[in-house]
Amino acid sequence: MNTPHESTAFDSGVRLRELLDQRVAVLDGAWGTMLQGAGLTPADYRGDRFGDHTHDVTGDPDLLNLTRPDVILDVHRQYLAAGADITTTNTFTATSIGQADYGLQAYVHEMNVRGAQLARQAADEAGGKFVAGSIGPLNVTLSLSPKVEDPAYRAVTFEQVKATYAEQIAGLAEGGVDLLLVETIFDTLNCKAAVAAAREVAPHLPLWISVTIVDLSGRTLSGQTVEAFWNSVEHAKPLVVGVNCALGAAEARPHVEELSRLADTYVACHPNAGLPNAFGGYDETPEETAGLLGGFVRDGLVNVVGGCCGTTPAHIGKIAAAAKGLSPREVPAPRTHMRFSGLEPFGIGADTGFVMIGERTNVTGSKRFRRLIESGDHQGAVDVALEQVRGGANLLDVNMDADLLDSEQAMTTFLNLIATEPEVARIPVMVDSSKWTVLEAGLRCVQGKGVVNSISLKEGEEPFLAQARTIRNYGAGVVVMAFDERGQADTADRKVEICGRAYDLLTQEAGFAGEDIIFDPNVLAVATGIAEHNGYAKAFIEALPRIKERCPGARTSGGISNLSFSFRGNDVVREAMHSAFLFHAVKAGLDMGIVNAGQLAVYQDIPADLLELVEDVLFDRREDATDRLVSFAENVKGSGTKRVVDLSWREGTVAERLSHALVHGIVDYIEEDTEEARRTMARPLEVIEGPLMDGMKIVGDLFGSGKMFLPQVVKSARVMKRSVAYLEPFMEAEKEEARLAGRAAVSNGQGKVVLATVKGDVHDIGKNIVGVVLGCNNYEVIDLGVMVPAAKILDTAVTEGADAVGLSGLITPSLDEMVNVATEMQRRGLKIPLLIGGATTSRQHTAVKIAPAYDNATVHVLDASRVVGVVSDLLDPDRSIALTEKNRADQEILREQHANKQRRPMLSVERARANPERVAFDDLPTPAFTGVRVLTPSIAELREMIDWQFLFLAWELKGKYPAILDQPVARELFDDANTLLDQIIADDGGLTAKGAYAYWPAHSEGDDILLDGEFSHVRFPMLRQQTAKPADRANRCLADYIAPAGDHLGGFAVAIHGAEALAKGFEAEQDDYRAIMVKALADRLAEAFAEHIHLRARRDWFEPDAQPKLEDLHAERFRGIRPALGYPASPDHSQKRELFELLEADQLGMGLTESFAMTPAASVSGLIFAHPDSRYFTVGRLGRDQIEDYARRKGVEVAEVEQWLRPNLAYEPEA
Repeated sequence: MNTPHESTAFDSGVRLRELLDQRVAVLDGAWGTMLQGAGLTPADYRGDRFGDHTHDVTGDPDLLNLTRPDVILDVHRQYLAAGADITTTNTFTATSIGQADYGLQAYVHEMNVRGAQLARQAADEAGGKFVAGSIGPLNVTLSLSPKVEDPAYRAVTFEQVKATYAEQIAGLAEGGVDLLLVETIFDTLNCKAAVAAAREVAPHLPLWISVTIVDLSGRTLSGQTVEAFWNSVEHAKPLVVGVNCALGAAEARPHVEELSRLADTYVACHPNAGLPNAFGGYDETPEETAGLLGGFVRDGLVNVVGGCCGTTPAHIGKIAAAAKGLSPREVPAPRTHMRFSGLEPFGIGADTGFVMIGERTNVTGSKRFRRLIESGDHQGAVDVALEQVRGGANLLDVNMDADLLDSEQAMTTFLNLIATEPEVARIPVMVDSSKWTVLEAGLRCVQGKGVVNSISLKEGEEPFLAQARTIRNYGAGVVVMAFDERGQADTADRKVEICGRAYDLLTQEAGFAGEDIIFDPNVLAVATGIAEHNGYAKAFIEALPRIKERCPGARTSGGISNLSFSFRGNDVVREAMHSAFLFHAVKAGLDMGIVNAGQLAVYQDIPADLLELVEDVLFDRREDATDRLVSFAENVKGSGTKRVVDLSWREGTVAERLSHALVHGIVDYIEEDTEEARRTMARPLEVIEGPLMDGMKIVGDLFGSGKMFLPQVVKSARVMKRSVAYLEPFMEAEKEEARLAGRAAVSNGQGKVVLATVKGDVHDIGKNIVGVVLGCNNYEVIDLGVMVPAAKILDTAVTEGADAVGLSGLITPSLDEMVNVATEMQRRGLKIPLLIGGATTSRQHTAVKIAPAYDNATVHVLDASRVVGVVSDLLDPDRSIALTEKNRADQEILREQHANKQRRPMLSVERARANPERVAFDDLPTPAFTGVRVLTPSIAELREMIDWQFLFLAWELKGKYPAILDQPVARELFDDANTLLDQIIADDGGLTAKGAYAYWPAHSEGDDILLDGEFSHVRFPMLRQQTAKPADRANRCLADYIAPAGDHLGGFAVAIHGAEALAKGFEAEQDDYRAIMVKALADRLAEAFAEHIHLRARRDWFEPDAQPKLEDLHAERFRGIRPALGYPASPDHSQKRELFELLEADQLGMGLTESFAMTPAASVSGLIFAHPDSRYFTVGRLGRDQIEDYARRKGVEVAEVEQWLRPNLAYEPEA
């Protein structure tokens, strides 16, 4: 039976949920501000009861619940009268740890009971208002050491913190609170202890968890980002999650925006009244705070608003008025991909790729690590972890199971140590042990969302479930071994059986989501000489796809080094075995593995003879496989090579050599020349301002006059970057010397520009080129990368004091995001120019949609060759006026032209449908198969189909291929591209291709294409041209090319993987030229792959003997089309979602962003039509009638369709 308290709390919880669904709720304001202003004396704090108390209790607010309850009651009443729906108890520090300084630990329970009773009394008097039990932070932290000299030390344990919170929560529950507010969280591990206490002591009470971001870095005091924090506490299933304290509403907004996007529950914000002034007070007026929070509400960010430090009933009254009548935030659907966190989040989705779990922090697997742990060499042990992270580990497996080692203490000490090492602590921890007590000791040290490795059904279901529920209470994911009461699973069937049984128990009885479960189906040693072991690797690989199908959402993992246990000491054979095994296991569905990060052989690099021997063992292909591999292992040898390069131009002065190197893009001797120049000049900056800038001025002049071209400029930038990188340590030392001497550091540069590819878009080649060109002209460029949210762009612009912001995008949804950025710049009051560029942008769209959202200069930049002149003019006080006025006049003309175009007559959708493309369906070929086929052609094979024309366009070189090769710069670019491609192919692994194509029985129905058979639920609604046509021209729709019955539709998706990693490697070497080139080549290879797969599809469908010439392929002189979804003939990017599901594109390592940009960036997808009359066309402008009909056919809201088709709308959608 429920107690009276539990029944009341349940009823209140139901009422509170109803309130939060109906409108924005209002929380009360600061308690400290009100009590400090109440004129209380030491006597008020002591009262009669504590007159003889041994400690000074003045300033203890929680004690006032016992000594001046009238004051506390009055504060509650003031806030409720001002409009608060929820009042918080005056118990912020009412814990045994918090009261220890006052010697009042014995009164903690009473303080909380009485505090809750007073709040309850006031809430009931006000008529059905709610009481939140305030649970503040402690003055001790579980994630940080108070002793600088001892980073592993903690002043308290997890259990002590949990106990102190449990005592407080018990009192609050007894006093009658409606929910528990764990607030001002600066250490997530402390929060986890509070959550654990709440679920143990008062599981009937809803939770409200509120984090504090301590400064503009966007992190908690213990180092977590907002998303990492949410991943860490999401298991608590709080009713409300929010942000409070430390920041004002303006500063807190980006963090609230992020939390609002992530959290599948109600979101709150109760900020301070701005930032504190020089005297620790708060100056933000009630009107100012209310105006900012009112913006939160209007923008759909929050469900609850209130105040923290510095706010008063006046603030709450204005906040309540600002929120009145406005709709609350809609709670989004839960995210369904696997998520963990350290200081930073780590998600595992369709496009994540193989996840590496660092294995060397394991005393059973690494002799070096065990020696360091046993000898107490803590820094050496942390260095091992650092090596794993820098080697590419995504998670860090920590195991302390060794004889004669206190494993619990060792685990605690090491996890506490790495918690203070930011580079290691940023990734999630996998706590690994065969001892349950060690696992739980580890969980008590992890503030992020970690993983337990592992539990199993070895001891039966009851202990399995008990351990699983405990892990769930700590908020961790779990690895489950394929092991049950009958022993270890060694066949594929047994592996699937055990994993399926465990999955059902975890999801149905232990509260786990599938996304928090990882199965380890047991990687067992092969080539042991025991015949029964020969099939272990094969069984593991065969089980993987079956486990994934049986257990939705779950992932798979394995301890890879177990495989080669028989070859200990022979790294050549072991690494070949691991690499080959991983290659096949990942293809079969292995998501992650415990590996020595950074020490894996590349599959393609394994010598053919060794690979054959290894794969014979892995797949049990011959009886003597083990003997043959053992024989090879006994004789294996290694070798190495080196290359020496000499140059003959090294006879000039150092200034001449630097200039020559810059102009000609020669990087080989740049560091020694830079050092020679540094030694001859007074300051390192003079090297940059003198010979380097002299050389770059020559480059700029040549580029501006058309005598030097973009590829050469980027090569010059590579040289410049290497030189500057060499000088940076010397300049930093000079700055520090100036600081110590009280001198101002000298700044240089033309100006500062922030560049970003907007949120939802992953394409950045053009942006990178612009950044290089600006950098070459002495602008400081801050490149934020791809998929950058508006808040990050603008926060960076403000904090860095940027002179301009540049936005880039390739897909049409990026256009809306650019409007969003411009709108936010206007809202924040920025006054700097906004530059717009990218393949999808245009002068007209910039004029019509983006410029009206921002009062300051908004300029479309056609290409990189124009950017320096535009930025130079915009930042020049005199020239900027003329440019801005001309730009505005030009944009006004473009807006008028657009308005005139919008007024041109359009057909109704009914009339457009009456004029379709009329084609005959007397030739309906049947493909050789239906369903999906995967292709993995080599890069060398795809190279033969590259259309080189577009490479030159990417580098802004004009001319037709191959005639353009007569231009020396084009020939040099072509040679450089092919040299890099030769290197990639020789390395055999830097870039890889993976794609799929498919055919499905299909028919048309009006403007829709419907699949038949097992995919009869799939419908592709298509769009029809609505502009009036001449009498002999049709209003086309792609559905016109599919017969009403008995036809087929094709689809494809292809990707080139690895370009990002190669580019990052080149960037780390300050080699922008090859970083951009490898991405440009990946794009060309992706298009070549699309051509390759389309040819293959035509051969399998209706042209079995097709042998077209390459120029005919590039000119599209063949039957059929392959229109890309999101482009002119079918402009709705969101339809990629259905195509990707049909093609199982996630198995190809492909994914979609929130704006339906494909990842990796070098990806192509589309539909395939066979009809001989099918052709490409542009849908163009669309009327409201077709948009509404299209939304109905898709089963979505009109507003959603308008969002994705905004560039095509012939009308302005309703706000």
